Amino acid sequence: MLQHLFINNYAIIDELEIDFSSGMNIITGETGAGKSIIIGALNLILGERADTSALVNKEKKCIIEGSFSAEDNEAIQRFLKENDLDEQPVLSVRREITNAGKSRAFINDTPVTLTQLHELSEMLVDLHQQFDTLSLSDRQFQTNVLDALADTHNFLEKYRSAYISWRQSQKALQELLEQKHQFEKESDYNQFQYDELAALALQENELEQLETELKMLSNAEGIKSALVRAYGELAEGEQPITQQLKSLSQLLNSYSEYHQDLPELTERLRSAQIELSDIASELERVNDSILYDAERIEVINERLSAGYRLQKKHGVASTNELLKIQQQLEEKLQAVLNIGDQIAELEKQVANFEKEVYAIGEKISQARKKQLPAFEKKVKEMLTQVGMPNASLKVVLNTREPAQDGIDDIEFLFDANKSGQYKPINKVASGGELSRLMLCIKSLVAEKMDMPTLIFDEIDTGISGEAAKQVGIIMKQLAKNRQVICITHQPQIAGKADAHFFVYKENIGNKVVTNIRQLSTEERVTAIAQMLSGATPTAAAIQNAREMIEQ
Repeated sequence: MLQHLFINNYAIIDELEIDFSSGMNIITGETGAGKSIIIGALNLILGERADTSALVNKEKKCIIEGSFSAEDNEAIQRFLKENDLDEQPVLSVRREITNAGKSRAFINDTPVTLTQLHELSEMLVDLHQQFDTLSLSDRQFQTNVLDALADTHNFLEKYRSAYISWRQSQKALQELLEQKHQFEKESDYNQFQYDELAALALQENELEQLETELKMLSNAEGIKSALVRAYGELAEGEQPITQQLKSLSQLLNSYSEYHQDLPELTERLRSAQIELSDIASELERVNDSILYDAERIEVINERLSAGYRLQKKHGVASTNELLKIQQQLEEKLQAVLNIGDQIAELEKQVANFEKEVYAIGEKISQARKKQLPAFEKKVKEMLTQVGMPNASLKVVLNTREPAQDGIDDIEFLFDANKSGQYKPINKVASGGELSRLMLCIKSLVAEKMDMPTLIFDEIDTGISGEAAKQVGIIMKQLAKNRQVICITHQPQIAGKADAHFFVYKENIGNKVVTNIRQLSTEERVTAIAQMLSGATPTAAAIQNAREMIEQ
């Protein structure tokens, strides 16, 4: 509910404040006094684009601020939480426009984007102006109307859950099919690459080990010659080193008792002789193990050549990197085999979810269709009530592909003149007719739809007398459960107000400004009487006005 509206430096409004009633609020005033300017200012805090031409005083900024009671509205509280905005009992929405054209928006004193402001405003205010048929011709609004009448909430929750699962499984299936197609395109090449690597049957670090072996075999003769010479010098020459060390050790040992350092030195010579004897044995063993093998060299060269070719092909430098590529190729080839099973499983899921979607969607469709005769009849009756006896509404439901809100393509068609030719609402030209049609529809579903503050801006143009009275009655009925704000020229509607505000111009200094005040009961009588018979109302007009208020 809009509790308070503050406007500063906007159009011909210098500054004004309005405290609205929770019921039916009527705004009247002379033509050009600024009634619709108030709605224009309100539109700014509902997210409309700003225009600096609206600033009265170019030296200071324009400020529009609205205070709303929204603590019991779960959707609004969820919006505040999701957008990290302070949750307060009174919701403050403010818009500031500088003389340089810069616009800023605030929710509970926190800066927000226009997108956020617009999203919130849809939960706060439903503003309907003459020729404004956007919401009435909107398919989503039309669907919401039928769902409110048919009470499909529980069905819709189950349907949307099944629909989301269906769409997600369809997406997953499409991704798998695309992946399978890509796999199949690459499969032959991957198989060729894998077979090439598998045929070589490399072992871990094999190429590096073969390189070492090849170097050894290629230098076998030189290695053996060096080994033989070393072994001979150590163990088999005319004066082998090991024998010389043994003789020296024995020589020193014979004098060891005569000098304290000789025993240790003698032992060290003996240890050296033992170590060199062991080395000689190892040299002999290594020499015996080395055999120059031309065939083995050829085999190694062929294998290394095959390995180097694959390394160059795959852009790697080691055996283990080739083995990793082989494993990856094997996994890709295996995935081609597995993906068929996954696709078959997902196809079953898609079919099951689709069956569920259509089953629940059909129940929703039947519930909607069941409401059509009574809904069309009630709208017809209310259109007659508001001065349109020849007008009627027809609702068409056609089956379509499942969507977020069911399997129905819903369209409201309108015939204003009993022509039998029903046309889409957005093709109908009369703003007054459409406005009254919207009022009738909203009044029928108001109790079942979570509708915010309803604002009607001069939607009563073109009607008077009994039709205007009936529009007032409908609005008054609407205002029992929600706030209604209506700008009107019709005394029959003004008489239904819980709070009556009068917009007027006054001269302050050298400028004309717009102001507003709430009328007392007697002031209301006078204002309505003037609407009936002119600036100087007759006694009959005053009595008539008093009766309108008391009814």
